[in-house]
Amino acid sequence: MEHLWDDVRATSPAELVAVATGIVYVILIMRRNRLGWLAGAVSSLIYVWLAATARLPMQSALQAYYVVMAAYGWWSWTRNQQEEGGRIHSWPWVRHAVALLAVVIASAASARLLAEETRAAWPLLDSLTTMVSLLATWMVARSILQNWLYWIGADAVMIFLFQQQGHPFTALLFMFYLIVAILGFRKWRQLYRAQTIAA
Repeated sequence: MEHLWDDVRATSPAELVAVATGIVYVILIMRRNRLGWLAGAVSSLIYVWLAATARLPMQSALQAYYVVMAAYGWWSWTRNQQEEGGRIHSWPWVRHAVALLAVVIASAASARLLAEETRAAWPLLDSLTTMVSLLATWMVARSILQNWLYWIGADAVMIFLFQQQGHPFTALLFMFYLIVAILGFRKWRQLYRAQTIAA
């Protein structure tokens, strides 16, 4: 408990801002509000640096990807709203199987590279959560229902990673993300079913 309190007191203002804007991001995205992409961009810019200093290079690269995806997500959701009325899509199981196979192969390759070339603390877990998050973020931007299921898995692992690396508030943020991912899946599934019935 004393170690946790020391970590809490050592938390930087930058991390607190990243956590706060990250919370705003997931709440707005769950509600299908495109302003969430702006909050996500701010949070991710800060986390590029935080993950790098925590010796999680793949997480740092992932955060840079999130910044780019925030711009794409804003554009994609705007177009989706204009052309399809904010429609949510669903992937067939075969597409998920192909996507997961690609994630496993890419994770194994990048984990090996990290282990050999860097001082990465958790090369396999860092790589796996990064690859899943890359896929899930693209799925969010494309309004794919099952993105939340990928986030549930990735967030659970990232809670562990950031706690182990001395970032308790970020670990708590990912715990919050995990809860929101569960709620987000339920909400988007309701919207998906409603639009299917309406069609």
